[in-house]
Amino acid sequence: MAKPDFIELPDCEPIPILYEDRSALAIDKPRGWMLAPVSWQKTSRNLQAAIESSIAGRDFWARSRGLKFLRYVHRLDADTSGILLFAKSHGAVERFFELFEGRKMEKTYLAVVVGVPQQKTWTCQLKLAPDKKRFRKMKVNGRFGKEAETHFRFLETRGRFSLIEAKPVTGRTHQIRIHLAESGLPIVSDELYGKAENNFQLGLRAVRLAYVDSFTKRRVEIHAPTEKFLKEYGF
Repeated sequence: MAKPDFIELPDCEPIPILYEDRSALAIDKPRGWMLAPVSWQKTSRNLQAAIESSIAGRDFWARSRGLKFLRYVHRLDADTSGILLFAKSHGAVERFFELFEGRKMEKTYLAVVVGVPQQKTWTCQLKLAPDKKRFRKMKVNGRFGKEAETHFRFLETRGRFSLIEAKPVTGRTHQIRIHLAESGLPIVSDELYGKAENNFQLGLRAVRLAYVDSFTKRRVEIHAPTEKFLKEYGF
């Protein structure tokens, strides 16, 4: 049975499948989907719940693969697009968690920011913690925050916007967004740590994920297309 190279969910354009093997499946997550706990069934844009419902309903994309289980192993913000990795078994979930927790996942993002960096490359290591006074937000907290580290590289500037490559070492909530804002370069349309921009959505996309597969010991490298994202901001 031929397997489609996309996932079909209600009220959504087909979601491209970027990579697949016996233990993993990676998609190109569109903006607008949350990775909320499955218990939040009233959240209509809960990606995990939608996928589980589709599998249970034996939709063709899942049935053609014999899928009975698919679980995300890391998070992307609702308004961030790009590579999102899922595990096909409980055992694979544990293995991938170990890779992420052990900082053995190479993650690369493209960020479109307002302003021009003062240097070509830099590293931000500001510690982060939840902002108890503002729901959904994180903040820099040198005393009680958790370790956070992101490497940045300036790529080019077009008008008011600059293109930055971000490689987070750790995986704290909103890490790239805060580290860029603290560098004086808020991401375009980041309403939490910058400001909204007319006619633009959040300028952050996960474009590369690389790791050594724990089962096969083979190196895996996954890429997401960038042309449409770059064109959106004039690059």
